Amino acid sequence: MLAAVTLLGAGCTKSAEIPAAKRELATVFSDEFCYCGCPHALGACLKQHTGCKHAKRMARLSARLVSEGGPASEVIVTLSKYYGSFREARAPIKVDPRMCQGDANAPVTVAEFSDFECPFCGKARPILEGFAKKHPTEVRFCYLPFPLSIHANAIPAAQAVLWARDQGKFWQMHDALFGQQENLKKEALPALAKSVGLDGDQLAAVLKTEQYKDEIDGFLAQGRMAAINATPSVFFNGRAYDLGFQEGLLEHSMEDEVEWRANNNAWAAD
Repeated sequence: MLAAVTLLGAGCTKSAEIPAAKRELATVFSDEFCYCGCPHALGACLKQHTGCKHAKRMARLSARLVSEGGPASEVIVTLSKYYGSFREARAPIKVDPRMCQGDANAPVTVAEFSDFECPFCGKARPILEGFAKKHPTEVRFCYLPFPLSIHANAIPAAQAVLWARDQGKFWQMHDALFGQQENLKKEALPALAKSVGLDGDQLAAVLKTEQYKDEIDGFLAQGRMAAINATPSVFFNGRAYDLGFQEGLLEHSMEDEVEWRANNNAWAAD
């Protein structure tokens, strides 16, 4: 087990080298089974099944989660939920190509349900977009509006971005809306449209109608079908993602998804 615990030396942060964190990781290694399907706990798999690339990947993910302060009990639940999600039914998410970035033939479509007034969406946005831009051939990143009823200006903002999409400037308006999260009142949106080269008066007229109501209702229905209860909610090829908005965790899930898809919805043989 000591050899397995030394994997923390190649972990994510210096905090992972603290003895308490090592003890938590040792508990994960002894109590959680490797997702490769062998009859060994993770630590035993690392020792006895030395050719298993899955055990090494799972150990690195475990080390990352422990290094962030997660106790072994919570890390084990997170790991079980994460690896179990690959075998669960995928949400049939329909995306709009005009609201996507990256190669349409990429093996992984990352779909984000988001609300322009949600502060958590604002914080996740640069991380998700940076991750997608770093992996343009592996990832297609798509945005789906999911305006929450608790945000008074979420629906007008969603109307504005859909209108801008129809003018060929979806991402410009998307970025402008997130850049002005604290002032998305309906009367402020026409000026925002003008700032990205669109006709603010035309947007003001659209906002007085229900022109995009059915489409917004459609996005909300998709989200409810996918069991969304908060924003941002992210899916990898329809698989709910719940590891956290950090580049390393997103990349880990992307690599797992690429392997899963390449092997016809199964893990690759060792």
